[in-house]
Amino acid sequence: MVSGDGPKLARVTYLPGVTPAPAQEGPSPQSDPTENAAGAVLPDFVSFFGEKVPAQSEDSTVSEVHAPTDDPESAARSGTRREVRAENVSMHALTRRGMSRWELEKTLLSREFDEDVVEAELDRLEGVGLLDDAALAETFVRTQHDRKGLGRGAITAELRRRHVDQEHIDAALEQVDDDDEQERATQLAIKRAGQLSSYDLETAKRRLHGFLSRKGYSSGVVRAAIDEALSPRSSGVRFR
Repeated sequence: MVSGDGPKLARVTYLPGVTPAPAQEGPSPQSDPTENAAGAVLPDFVSFFGEKVPAQSEDSTVSEVHAPTDDPESAARSGTRREVRAENVSMHALTRRGMSRWELEKTLLSREFDEDVVEAELDRLEGVGLLDDAALAETFVRTQHDRKGLGRGAITAELRRRHVDQEHIDAALEQVDDDDEQERATQLAIKRAGQLSSYDLETAKRRLHGFLSRKGYSSGVVRAAIDEALSPRSSGVRFR
């Protein structure tokens, strides 16, 4: 309000709890951030309203974000994700070729799965019949003996290398009796003898012996097969 005697200031009304500062002569050497422009001391609103703000350190936010949780649901979800990933890896491996339990275990461990996850996955696969060392041995014997002409010795060595139990190997080899073994070795020897006509008889015998031995046939089976293959009535080949 302005009057003839000069400008007059309006009356100052203080907030509850505000105490007017005592009058001072001359300018204050340093302003106090708790004083307003009218010189009144501002109240401590935290104390006034009865609230307290906890002090926070610089890394309090980081600790809150990265603090470990004991939430069982979160742990269960994490475990489920590991199990699903292990299942995907194992199924992809089994679609490529038959594997023994030991071979698949090595594959899963190489992917850095925990041992308990690996064991659970192997047990699951055995439970549903997708992992069966006995069936693997039977299939291996049938295919390797008939198609590739491997003898029982080579088949046994390969299945042992794949850590198939000996009882499964013995049961699978019952498919091949002595007559089958001898007949397959003789067939291979006769076929091979036709490629050795440029050699003398002794050299042909040595080469046939090495060939059949590497196929996993016993020495007795090898000798009988060579004798049959090199006889004129069987091969019809003349050696130098």
